Amino acid sequence: MEKNRLRKLLLPLIAEQLLAVSVGMVDTFMVSTVGQVAVSGVALVDNINRLIIQVMSAFAAGGIVVVSQYMGNKNHEMSKKSCAQLETLMNVFSITMMMICIFFGRFLLGSLFGKIEQDVMEAAHTYLVVSGISFVFLGIYNTGAAILRCQEDTKTSMLVSLVMNIINVVFNAWFVFGLHMGVLGVAVATLISRAVAGIIMKLLLLSPKNSLRITEIKAYRPSFGLVKKILAIGIPSGIENGMFQIGKLLVVSMVATLGTDAIAANSIGYQVIDFPNIPGVSIGLALVVIIGQDIGAGDKELAIKDSKHLLKLTYICDWTCKLLLFAATPWLVSLFSLSAAATDMAVTVLRCFAITALPIWPLSFTLPNALRGAGDAKFTMLISILSMWLCRIVVSYILVMWYHFGILGVWIGMFVDWYVRGISYAVRYFSKKWLTKKII
Repeated sequence: MEKNRLRKLLLPLIAEQLLAVSVGMVDTFMVSTVGQVAVSGVALVDNINRLIIQVMSAFAAGGIVVVSQYMGNKNHEMSKKSCAQLETLMNVFSITMMMICIFFGRFLLGSLFGKIEQDVMEAAHTYLVVSGISFVFLGIYNTGAAILRCQEDTKTSMLVSLVMNIINVVFNAWFVFGLHMGVLGVAVATLISRAVAGIIMKLLLLSPKNSLRITEIKAYRPSFGLVKKILAIGIPSGIENGMFQIGKLLVVSMVATLGTDAIAANSIGYQVIDFPNIPGVSIGLALVVIIGQDIGAGDKELAIKDSKHLLKLTYICDWTCKLLLFAATPWLVSLFSLSAAATDMAVTVLRCFAITALPIWPLSFTLPNALRGAGDAKFTMLISILSMWLCRIVVSYILVMWYHFGILGVWIGMFVDWYVRGISYAVRYFSKKWLTKKII
């Protein structure tokens, strides 16, 4: 792959991922000034939000693979029709999730996290309902970003993300520090920023400058053939991401029994590790598009060459970021208003993460996107689910509930999960069985 093309594709993706991750970080930082109860409430809901967002990402991934393969095959008309079907799927899902959060939010929180402190429950419920409304706009944004990436236009979605983040930071500061709205202020700021981003993205999709613009309403009517192709990737990816997040929710429910300090430290840990993962995540997003186009064009050798090149790049970036995290962890954790006990916990798990992730993280999270780009999503789903339930859940339960490792036990379970899935994906990749898959 040409260096200029790769640079043009990757740099905006990295910037966009940095901006996306910073939304959660800003929310946590702002709400930490309100108190640890607020941090815990937002942290619990973030696990639910991540689940829903991951499923959205899975639908987007399905659309990206189908559209990219049609584009690699020079079939522009089917690329446009696939975009319309992706929009329809995303709208149905996001509206459904919004209704569940609004009308069944308290039941959902009680079912997942059990008997948490009442003030934490109230903060969590407030954040869940308001953030749930934003899913409709977030779905529109994710759809638009996916369609633009298929055209290798990552700069536009990056700029929209920049606008979203600026709005989020400004309103967060105003609502939390100026109006003293606490958790509600953080949630409303997120809603406003996502609404603006969704509206802007929809206008961009309708613009004549968009080569995949949909001009006929009937194109949005479900087409079984195209929906099936999208869901051939979207459903396995959705199940994979969904089960992954459900597993994390179960693990967080264990953490919830360890007290407010553990909940807060675990939340900060999850927030911080998103940052050093940004290059690998961004390269993975590009990998889906690139491999999809290679496979659509029927060039398997190029798919192998591109995937190896991008995996090497991932390792270089990932090692740099993880080693920097190890050095900067105490300073990063000190930015949050945590108790001494929570601070010590957060520093410990983050430093363990930084070292343990070095050999395996790119194989666990970037490499499978090459398989997905080729259409081998069922294999990645199977490995992810088995590894999550047999490794992360079981190991975490044993270490936390039997041997009283605290939140470190939860993170060790996560590390074991990564190594199992990373090795499994590597074996599949070198077997070349993923190259026999094709969606179109």
